[in-house]
Amino acid sequence: MFARISGRYDLLNHLLSGNTDKRWRKLVAKRLQPSLSSPDARVLDVACGTGDLSLALIAATHARVTGLDFCRPMLLHAARKASDGAAQRSVFIEGDALRLPFETEVFDAVTIAFGLRNLASLEKGLSELLRVLKPGGRACILEFSKPVVPGFSALFQFYFTRVLPRIGGLISGSSAAYEYLPASVSRFPDQKRLAEMMREAGFIEVEYENLTGGIAALHLGTRPPLRTT
Repeated sequence: MFARISGRYDLLNHLLSGNTDKRWRKLVAKRLQPSLSSPDARVLDVACGTGDLSLALIAATHARVTGLDFCRPMLLHAARKASDGAAQRSVFIEGDALRLPFETEVFDAVTIAFGLRNLASLEKGLSELLRVLKPGGRACILEFSKPVVPGFSALFQFYFTRVLPRIGGLISGSSAAYEYLPASVSRFPDQKRLAEMMREAGFIEVEYENLTGGIAALHLGTRPPLRTT
């Protein structure tokens, strides 16, 4: 499904969100700047798709970025979008978010934007994000969520379930992909429940903020530091 829409993926993301998705990704990078201030810092962008968040992280921080996705056509687009400077600080690899091909405790930060709800197991996905973080490292999850403004919520649901699938299907040529989108969001935990799941997975200092009235939410969590005796 993702391979079929890879060629129009960026266009539709920006068009259907009115470029709001760009602001959301820039916010992720801003929130992680304190953790990625060193040129030696490493960040893993899981489910990186065509690389928009990976490139936003490169633009806003000094970190080296590893983008991981299971869809090769998406990764090819990401690699092509990386300019000379970004290419020197990034690598895009094919891999499974439920079996990350990295040793334990190697990244200063991990991100996943609009990918967590696509995993077969949210619990396993969160566990893997925690595993590859260094003690004290930060995880940032950007995902569609439940709107919190009553009147706006009804309007958005009409757009998200009726209008967006038709436009997305027409432009991408894959109506199934844009029918899947609202269906997958409806099954995804709300803001509070996802925060609880992060704590259950072992994250501390878990917090979240609603974006654009709760259309999306940004969750942050920390891997506990090493205990000293």
